[in-house]
Amino acid sequence: MTAKLDYRWHLREVMATRGMFSTTDLRPLLAERGIDLSPSQTYRLVVERPERLSLKTLMALLDILGCAMDELIEPVPVAGRRRKTAAGGGDGPAGNDPGVGDFRPRRARIVRE
Repeated sequence: MTAKLDYRWHLREVMATRGMFSTTDLRPLLAERGIDLSPSQTYRLVVERPERLSLKTLMALLDILGCAMDELIEPVPVAGRRRKTAAGGGDGPAGNDPGVGDFRPRRARIVRE
């Protein structure tokens, strides 16, 4: 089985080490390289972890910041989920406490008198 990977996005930290503390500093530098992003797109690129990123934008960021790709994107393994076993009990934080997944609706019973 192959290991599942996720990533951490370090653009904000790399910008800070280069003395860039505002997302508005980045926008004109991207525009010089042919990347035209709106102010909100630039803000989201810096503050949030992007799900999709064009290679042209990534290459522009690497050029602007003078860094390598592994400084911006850190691969990390996905935290595995614990499976519930018959003897293990609940899956909650205290071990035997029920987790949210343990609360299931029960079928209604109609009792005729």
